[in-house]
Amino acid sequence: MAPFIAVQRAQPPLAPAPAFFALWQLGFRPFYLLASAFAALSIGLWALQFAGWLPLAYLQGPLWHAHEMLFGFTLAVIVGFLFTAGRNWSGQPTPVGLPLAALAALWVAGRVLVLTPFGWAAAIVNAAFPLACAVALAIPLITARNRRNYFFIGLLLVLSGAALAFHLSALGVIEVPAWIGIQVALDVLLLIMAVMSGRVIPMFTNNGVPCANATTHPLLEKAALGSLAALLIVDAIGLPPLAVAAIAVPAALVHLARWLLWRPWKTLNNSIVLVLHLAYAWIPVHLALRVLASVGWVSPSLAAHALTVGAAGGLIIGMMVRTARGHTGRMLRADPFDTACFVLVLLAALTRVLVPLIAPSQTITAVLGSAAFWTLGFGLYAVRYWPVLTRPRLDGRPG
Repeated sequence: MAPFIAVQRAQPPLAPAPAFFALWQLGFRPFYLLASAFAALSIGLWALQFAGWLPLAYLQGPLWHAHEMLFGFTLAVIVGFLFTAGRNWSGQPTPVGLPLAALAALWVAGRVLVLTPFGWAAAIVNAAFPLACAVALAIPLITARNRRNYFFIGLLLVLSGAALAFHLSALGVIEVPAWIGIQVALDVLLLIMAVMSGRVIPMFTNNGVPCANATTHPLLEKAALGSLAALLIVDAIGLPPLAVAAIAVPAALVHLARWLLWRPWKTLNNSIVLVLHLAYAWIPVHLALRVLASVGWVSPSLAAHALTVGAAGGLIIGMMVRTARGHTGRMLRADPFDTACFVLVLLAALTRVLVPLIAPSQTITAVLGSAAFWTLGFGLYAVRYWPVLTRPRLDGRPG
């Protein structure tokens, strides 16, 4: 089994491995499958809205797209990751079986309700999902007194609050713009990615690439995460753009230095590691674009998509492949299908961010091209990994 980080405690007993169907055996299985399928379908759903075929949808257009990228697709992957890693961290069981299926059903309900006129139901369900997942993660971590990872419980609670604020704004209950909830959620996503990348990318690099010598520096690590926490606070309280720029400039430099210490150039022949390095490189790009957006030189959309398509998309496809392989008893080597997924998601990011940056008149073409690459990349993953995620481990072990 490929751990997310070094296993800290003895593993809890699980039910015997099922003979045929294993979807509810561990958190990564249903949520990776749902997230990848939804990522491929979401572009089509957005097109149906523009075509007027979903005229009664509670959320429409850019609001729906932003909400679903964060509180739908990305949050599902985070939850699948945390439920699987949480079991390693704590030595305690995380949701499996019926409780896991119930949480997956709650997530699906959230995706359906935002396409209906039932705004209050959508608000309750979408705020309840990260809250329920926070409770489900808190039980094993607190039981084991695994204080190092209480941080993730808090971030899931913040995501629940951000989702609630978004919906209350959309429903006209509060005067705060709905986009503030989206920005706070983006900052939380950025912080989660930075924390987990710092734990796994250097380790995966050294384990998978001989003599890579990926290193970290304690002060640099504190500065990298501290700068992102400061950015989250600034966005949450609504300070002016120049305050954002004052934090984002040093943050971009610190994260670039952090990435270089991981020796990304030594991973060129190992795509399952290289994809994580390429994805992380989008974080300093995102921060630099936030600086340019704060002074009006580029559209804020470019910064948002550098984070969501570039960093999140790349890290997600890389970790979904690695996790699915490692936790189902397969070799940690990317096959041609995996590599195609990596390339397609990378092309989606490059097309969505660089083309409008270089040639703004081609923005619509870039959006369409990026959508096609994204749909193909995650659609290929869903088809390729359907049998992997729904069948028992190759080695017969539970999980």
